[in-house]
Amino acid sequence: MANKNFVDYVKIFCRSGNGGAGSTHLHRDKLTKKGGPDGGDGGRGAHIILKGNKQLWTLLSLKYRKHIRAKNGVNGSKDRSTGADGKDIIIDVPLGTIAKNAETGETLFEITNNNETKILAKGGRGGQGNYHFKSPTNQTPRFAQPGEEGIEDWFILELKILADVGLVGFPNAGKSTLLSVVSAAKPKIANYAFTTLVPNLGIVSYRDHRSFIMADIPGIIEGAHEGKGLGIRFLRHIERNSMLLFMVPADCDNIKNEYNILVNELKQYNPELLDKKRLLAISKSDLLDDELINEIKQYLPDIPYVFISSITKQGITELKDFIWKELND
Repeated sequence: MANKNFVDYVKIFCRSGNGGAGSTHLHRDKLTKKGGPDGGDGGRGAHIILKGNKQLWTLLSLKYRKHIRAKNGVNGSKDRSTGADGKDIIIDVPLGTIAKNAETGETLFEITNNNETKILAKGGRGGQGNYHFKSPTNQTPRFAQPGEEGIEDWFILELKILADVGLVGFPNAGKSTLLSVVSAAKPKIANYAFTTLVPNLGIVSYRDHRSFIMADIPGIIEGAHEGKGLGIRFLRHIERNSMLLFMVPADCDNIKNEYNILVNELKQYNPELLDKKRLLAISKSDLLDDELINEIKQYLPDIPYVFISSITKQGITELKDFIWKELND
C-alpha cells in the first residue's frame, strides 16, 4: 500500500433525504364528483449507510468526497399511492471504521464485520396522506402530513486497523524488515528513523495453508502519548490487535529499559492495551553469539521472548509458532 494512499481519518458532511409529503387528494372519477380522501403517504428519504468491506484497508475513497447528499422521498399521490423511497447511499468502508459526530466527538458506532451495515444519517419519514385523517366528524380532511426532514451534519470517520498481531517498537527496531520477510508486504525500509509513516499490513503464511495478519505500526518514541514524534495518531491502531509483538534491537543499550518505555507509552495512552498478550522479539540477533545471548537473557523482562534475525531468518519459525499458539490458545 503506497503511503499516500493510506487514509485513516476523514471528515465528511452528510445530508440524508427528506421524507416525501403526504397527499391531500380527494377521490374523483366520472361517477364520483365528491369522493372521500384517498391521498397516499410520502416515501421515506434516503439513508446514508456505511457498509463493512474486508477488501478495503483505507478511507481513501472518501478523501476527496467531502459532501454526500442523498435523495428525497417522493410525495404521495391519489388512490392511496405511496411515494417511492429515496435511494439509499451505501458507502463501503474498511473493517475497524469508527463513526463520530464531528461537533460533540460522540462515538456513534463501529464497523467490524464484513457486509455489516449501519445508518450514518437517517432519512426523514414520509408524511401520511389525508386518508389517515378521515373521521366521522371530518370525512373530507384537506390536510396531510409534510415529510420529515433528513439529517444534516458533519461526521468523522476514523480507522483502527484490525490485525492479529501489532508490531510495537522504536523507530529502526526492524519492524518493517520483519514484515517484509514473513509476508508479501513491501514496506519502505531504510536506515533512518520514521521510515514507516503509515501502518502496513501483511498476511503471514503459516503451516497447512493457515495464516494471520500482522500490522507494522509507525515507530513510537518516549512521549508519544503526549503527541511527540508521530504522536497518538497511530497508537489507536494498536487497540485493535489481538496480541502485541514488542521489538527491541539486540544492539540497544538496555533491552529491558526500552521495553518498559514502550509499555509505559501504551499504558499512558490506554491502560487496557496492557491486557493484551505480549511477546518480546529481540531483533538483529545475528549480531550476537551464544555467550552474549545467554548473558542478555538474565536481564530481559518477565514475558515470553525470542531472539530473531530477519536477515538470517534466525528464530522466524519459532516466532510464527509462538504467535499462532497464542492466537489460537
